[in-house]
Amino acid sequence: MEKSNLVIVLAVVLIVSLFLAGYAATGGPKSDFSRTTIDLGIVVTDVEKAAQFYKNALGFTEVQGFDVSAQMAGDSGLTDYKPFHVRVFVLGKEPTATKIKLMQFPDAPGKRVDNQFINSSPGFSYLTIFVSDTTAAVERAKKAGIVPVKQPYRLGGNMYLTLVKDPDGNIIELVGPKKD
Repeated sequence: MEKSNLVIVLAVVLIVSLFLAGYAATGGPKSDFSRTTIDLGIVVTDVEKAAQFYKNALGFTEVQGFDVSAQMAGDSGLTDYKPFHVRVFVLGKEPTATKIKLMQFPDAPGKRVDNQFINSSPGFSYLTIFVSDTTAAVERAKKAGIVPVKQPYRLGGNMYLTLVKDPDGNIIELVGPKKD
């Protein structure tokens, strides 16, 4: 290869390398989202029962919660000026781990919906949690007194779907491989 062609190739490699380094340093292409996971707020009828379910049956870890004042709740449109406390549970230790936020309104309980099946009522119908071992996840749930809706359903290969219900009857899907 001629010296001038070699210089051109090296210059192109240098420019591409600098571009890729800048691309990597910024985290890739710009997105409309600052995080690619979401947090879920769940209004429950008994926050203590729900907390035990998410900790003991599903394996979430409770972290520091927070209070929402009546003023903020009303001004933002969250409630009709009812203050509340949010208990927070995380699924993992990563900064972007899924968070479940539980809250209860004993003085203003919501109306129950029919959640026997996912098609029984419109709106969010179930929560999917991807587990690394379906057998262990089901055993943990059973130790906490939670009985699966049915036996694990084979999705294909070694992947299974198991349904459990939280204390309010909401469907939770556990999806993952079955290890014996």
